[in-house]
Amino acid sequence: MNNCMLLAEIVQAPQLRYTSDNQLPVAEFVVQFPGLREGDPVSQMKVVGWGNLAQEIQENYQVGQRVLLEGRLGMNTVERPEGYKEKQAELTVQRIYNAGTFATMPMAAPTPLTANAPAATSAAPRPAVATPRPAAPPPSPAADSDPGINYDEIPF
Repeated sequence: MNNCMLLAEIVQAPQLRYTSDNQLPVAEFVVQFPGLREGDPVSQMKVVGWGNLAQEIQENYQVGQRVLLEGRLGMNTVERPEGYKEKQAELTVQRIYNAGTFATMPMAAPTPLTANAPAATSAAPRPAVATPRPAAPPPSPAADSDPGINYDEIPF
């Protein structure tokens, strides 16, 4: 199944448009994220949201926000003006979460999402985690079985 999650920064404001046939809302924007290794350049990707999610994206998200995107990754072939075809990745977003804002681009070492979350202050005790019980031992061999067989050393 094609499902991925991406932590990225919005670098192009979401643009809302509607399909010509049934006026379904579509939001498109561009995000950037750091390379896999130190020294790799920052990468950009187009993100598309459909329906009610598209309207929510256009209303609630803007340039500079860090977002966690969940969706399907696809590849599009684009005809370049130079005369060659180029493949570009595109994420069709299914869920989007706000993960904070940036003053500058500190994406080289992203902080974990839990760092921005408030500390839990609940005085209620945590529920106990049930530990699995070991399986019951196998029944002992019958008294009239072959005395030469050692049932404790099964080869598998």
